[in-house]
Amino acid sequence: MLSVKKILIPIQGTPLSESTLTTAYYLSKNYNAHLAVIHIQPDRKDLIPLTSEGLSGSMIEEVMNVAASENQKRLKLAREIFDNFIDKYNIELTDPDLTEPAKEKITASFTNMVGRENELITYWARLSDITVISHPDSDSEISSSEALHTLLFDSGRPIIIAPKQKPLTTGKKICICWNGSAESAAALHASLRWLHYAEQVYILYTNDYENHGKKIQDVVNYLKFHNIQATPHQLGNDRDVGNTILSTCNEIGADMLCMGAYSHPRWQQLILGGVTRYMLENANISVLMNR
Repeated sequence: MLSVKKILIPIQGTPLSESTLTTAYYLSKNYNAHLAVIHIQPDRKDLIPLTSEGLSGSMIEEVMNVAASENQKRLKLAREIFDNFIDKYNIELTDPDLTEPAKEKITASFTNMVGRENELITYWARLSDITVISHPDSDSEISSSEALHTLLFDSGRPIIIAPKQKPLTTGKKICICWNGSAESAAALHASLRWLHYAEQVYILYTNDYENHGKKIQDVVNYLKFHNIQATPHQLGNDRDVGNTILSTCNEIGADMLCMGAYSHPRWQQLILGGVTRYMLENANISVLMNR
């Protein structure tokens, strides 16, 4: 059985950080995994090209000082949220360079990094079993949307997007979106780690899938090889597939959704809309995505 030993959790010190940490905690409980929490601050030298045009030396220095002050405030808040989190759940604080996690308990570490977020987050995601990232809330002062898409396209690892509101459970009732694509297959495989422990598993599909000569029972039978009992659930014919999926998850009472991301080109979905885009904007439960 696939295991989970290390979960990467980038936090930015926003109100969404608490929900992100809580989601990761629920996902780690069955494995006593290590929660590697990182906070990334931009390097001062990377800000200079963005602020130098048309500004005097003293004005640039002032802008840099303001940015540095804001970064420190964000770091302080991120650390406070982290410390409160490990105290609440009685999680052991360990060194970030831990090589062998404790076998009988969940452990956590906090690392502040300085550099380019997309490069650092991708590097460490590739060295983790999965990454849990905050919801890309456009109303937040800092949006995680760019980091999220970097992880999806460049890390080669599955990610889980935490809901905006702190969840009460994660992984007890799981819905799997299945359309037979490579992306949905990757998400199904990544979700096996949690399907084993779920109380109920549902496979969501549309009638188009079986109209092309494929059988949803084949997916059910595959999961049986992993001792996972799943229930097929055919979606309605509503053209708004994203809304239909999310409504079905809410009706079932699911607390986690697993799906492939961007089965169609990303530019097409951003312009015309699509299921991935809808979920990124509207999901109110944890969403595992892979591609």
